[in-house]
Amino acid sequence: MEDPRLMVEEEPTRRELKVFGRDVSQIPCFRNSYLYGIGGGVAVGIATFLGTSRTRLSTHVGFGTFFTSTLGYWLVCRYQWSKKRFEYQQLKEAMRKQGLYEGTDLERQLLEEA
Repeated sequence: MEDPRLMVEEEPTRRELKVFGRDVSQIPCFRNSYLYGIGGGVAVGIATFLGTSRTRLSTHVGFGTFFTSTLGYWLVCRYQWSKKRFEYQQLKEAMRKQGLYEGTDLERQLLEEA
């Protein structure tokens, strides 16, 4: 029987995909944008093929749908992410100021004005 103190746990190796030296799994909205783009492109491409039976047209429509839905979802997601991040930074600054002004005359003055 092996001594459990001698057993070394191996960390699972994590695969990384790097684009321009940046790990894409760390980019906000990247994963969801591509998943929705791929799903939409495949669905619309298949629907176009079933409706027209034209291979070239269906691949062009599928790729166009992939591109536009990925770009559209990316822009909306990044806008919401940036807006939320800005609000968190404002809240963080307000909490810092509250800690500084708590119990001072300036706090009473600010509360009276509000």
